Amino acid sequence: MAVVQKGTPTLRKAKKVAVKTCLDNPFVFEWKTIDGEDLQFILHTLEERIRDVGLKKVETPRRKKRSPAKIQTEGHFDASSAQLSREEAPGGLGQTAGWTDIGIRRQLAIGVNEVTKALERNQLLLLLVCKSASPALLTTHLIQLSASRATPAGQVPRLSQTVAPLLGLASTLALGFKKQADAFSEAVEAIIPKIPALEVPWFQGTSEEPMAQVQSDSSEGKELAVASGDELPSQKRKHAESHQLQLSHVALQPLKIKKLVPNPNKTKKPPRRKKKALSA
Repeated sequence: MAVVQKGTPTLRKAKKVAVKTCLDNPFVFEWKTIDGEDLQFILHTLEERIRDVGLKKVETPRRKKRSPAKIQTEGHFDASSAQLSREEAPGGLGQTAGWTDIGIRRQLAIGVNEVTKALERNQLLLLLVCKSASPALLTTHLIQLSASRATPAGQVPRLSQTVAPLLGLASTLALGFKKQADAFSEAVEAIIPKIPALEVPWFQGTSEEPMAQVQSDSSEGKELAVASGDELPSQKRKHAESHQLQLSHVALQPLKIKKLVPNPNKTKKPPRRKKKALSA
């Protein structure tokens, strides 16, 4: 009779859960959505002004590629029919592809990337962001940039649906008006009072008045230095004074430590389906 020996069970070590530790921002930045009569006034003002200016992007229709076999069957190409099709196309022969007025186009910053660059260079007088931007992270960074440049900015629902067709674009998630926008000066002056103030903790009360005070103090210091014959203060000293003035209104908060567990539910990807071999 054979004797069966039982093997000793092996202990399997549990796999360690991969955890990534990162610092989370304690501040939450959100746009103040404009609703009600102010929203209707802003959209109506933009729509009227863009139509009056006549700014639009004209695109030539794309031609469909034809196969060589189809070209041979159709025969030679008729030049007269081609000319008629060009004349019937949107824009016609007299209107080339591109913006109708480049000078007016340069007064605007269209799109998130172009608006970000204009804010960094402190070129904008007003910024409008569409609420339909997805994900919201695309436009969240514009809150801090606008507050640092003292630029009025607000989130306008249906901005892209209203402005994009007038400009001949597929979408307009961000629209900025530059300081040299003479064609939109009246519209900007009417819209700015309807924009709510941005809430950034370290820029409270430092958007316009403190910066103007720093500039006036620096100009007075230059005049006194020139009159007395002393040397002018360095740029580092001016930057330090303005920085201290801004930080005097800041309420510091502790950073939060956030732990991220990738794929916590351990969901597996579906297996790839192999392509069936074509039957001969």
